[in-house]
Amino acid sequence: MHSQFIRGLSSCVSRFAPGLQLTSHRASSALFSKYGTSMCFAARNSSQIKSEAAAPETDVQAGILHDRPRFPGSRSEWTDKLEFLVPESYPGIPVYRIMNRNGTISDPAHDPKLDDATVIRMYQQMTLLSYMDKILYESQRQGRISFYMTHFGEEGTLIGSAAALSNADLAYVQYREAGLLMWRGFTLDQFMDQCYGNEDDLGKGKQMPVHYGSKDLHYVTVSSPLGTQMPQAVGSAYAYKRAQNGQIVICYFGDGAASEGDAHAALNFSATLDCPIIFLCRNNGYAISTPTSQQFRGDGIASRGPGYGIATIRVDGNDTWAVYNAVKAAREVCLAQNRPVLIEAMTYRIGHHSTSDDSSAYRSVDEIRYWDKEDNPIIRFRKYMVNRGLWNDEKETQWKDQAKRQVMTAFQKAEKKVKPAPEELFNDVYDELPWHLQKQKREMMEHVRSHPEHYPLKEHAKMGPI
Repeated sequence: MHSQFIRGLSSCVSRFAPGLQLTSHRASSALFSKYGTSMCFAARNSSQIKSEAAAPETDVQAGILHDRPRFPGSRSEWTDKLEFLVPESYPGIPVYRIMNRNGTISDPAHDPKLDDATVIRMYQQMTLLSYMDKILYESQRQGRISFYMTHFGEEGTLIGSAAALSNADLAYVQYREAGLLMWRGFTLDQFMDQCYGNEDDLGKGKQMPVHYGSKDLHYVTVSSPLGTQMPQAVGSAYAYKRAQNGQIVICYFGDGAASEGDAHAALNFSATLDCPIIFLCRNNGYAISTPTSQQFRGDGIASRGPGYGIATIRVDGNDTWAVYNAVKAAREVCLAQNRPVLIEAMTYRIGHHSTSDDSSAYRSVDEIRYWDKEDNPIIRFRKYMVNRGLWNDEKETQWKDQAKRQVMTAFQKAEKKVKPAPEELFNDVYDELPWHLQKQKREMMEHVRSHPEHYPLKEHAKMGPI
């Protein structure tokens, strides 16, 4: 991983300071240690970089080159030029991509070369998630469930990152990460039970649909408010660091959540406390109806990483393999160096924000059609599989029929199940139910039993004894 950073550093220096040679790996490492992910920006001041690159290695490592400012918290040089840093004068952070829209790997050395069974499973999970989204979206439109959020267009980011993690890594998510949970073994029955809030729902009907959670699968339950999972994730990562348990934390969030104060607190704490955490931002272009152009003026979310002292990369979120490589490398950094990594996955939300949203009010049909047909992660991954000889039209047809049957079977089973018993309303908040809630619970059960004609008791599991 470190060698990849050094190659990137050399590329930046050659772009902005032509003629400059980094004479050794040790000198390159020393410069990277000093400038970190801001090397591309610092390389514009080529005289500074040249002087340090040309200096003896021992001097570079010792940092004894010439008089420098000694103000705490900065790595500065003196200058007599009155110049403001203007964001528009810097190039945009590049987007790491290894697989083009035709499913072709640009450099075979970057192909993860996973075994056939894993590649096929990744594709099937992406498409299964899409089929589940279609059924549950329509079920909400028919009034069968109260709410739903689809993952259309972001399947590559979800499955690519899920495959690169250990299933024991703790995941804090926003609300559009069901693909990670599916990859870890959450069944279609469990998804459907949660959305219907029936008696088999792990949350016992106390959460909105799509607010999944699984302790067994190390997937912290979704919380509706934006950004609240981010500082919590850092706290868990700090605990993991102290425990030295060989695991990391991954925190998913959207570009809109990055505008929350919790995002600032989380990023800053993770860097200052050196926490083994991956922040994965799904930059899908919109925070509900607000486009990114109205959310921030900077170069996306990745540009914030160097300011916090966090190793950062921007990837093509529709390139499943680019996401896989980035997350896998980031995980290695977290484990080896106990430091955070920020990944900005550039993707596009093809569906509405949720069933409460009509995106046609703020974006064009042509815009959506382009991303759905021309830059869809599922289509791109399928082309890769065809190029590799793993997939064809016959297999596609067979899998579509099988996946749709699986989704419909789970859907029908969940819909027939009854809701939790009414007294579940009082459970799972306190370890021991306080006396006043015990009193309210008893009064509720007596009242409902006395007036059954006013309550749909047949739709619920049978109440227990008072």
